[in-house]
Amino acid sequence: MRERLPIALEGIEAARSMTHRLLEDLSPGEWFWQPAEGMNPIAWHVGHLAFAQYFLCLKRLRGRTLEDETLITTHFLKKYKQGSRPTGDPEANYAPDEILAILAAVHDRAMRELPAASDEELQEPSPPPHPVFTTKIGAVEWCSQHEAMHAGQITLLRRLMGKPPRW
Repeated sequence: MRERLPIALEGIEAARSMTHRLLEDLSPGEWFWQPAEGMNPIAWHVGHLAFAQYFLCLKRLRGRTLEDETLITTHFLKKYKQGSRPTGDPEANYAPDEILAILAAVHDRAMRELPAASDEELQEPSPPPHPVFTTKIGAVEWCSQHEAMHAGQITLLRRLMGKPPRW
């Protein structure tokens, strides 16, 4: 199990680096652009990545703590969870800087807490059921794959805006 965690953490770092490269040249307006009504703007994808990393790497391992409300609020979690209703209205969203700050804070906390997880803990089931994994280490491993999937969607949105590919 010890060999799986460092590989998972490396994947999370690589996926996050890719996401940041895709975001660094966007204007505030581009964060909220939607190619059609109801489609997820980049702001939603990035907020959702913060939501997902929190759930996959923190909450599924140790539950929600009182301190977590200052890390990522319940309001933020509801706004960017799977199945939430995206909007391109900047007034109805968190600002890009706020989303990025929460994304960074969740990432930093996860990368600090995860190395302390024991092999036994990582092998435990990770309820509730998920179609991709069954254990806590599986949830951590899925985090980078999930982020890469959303980075692909962000890439498509960028290309639809007329932006060149970015590596």
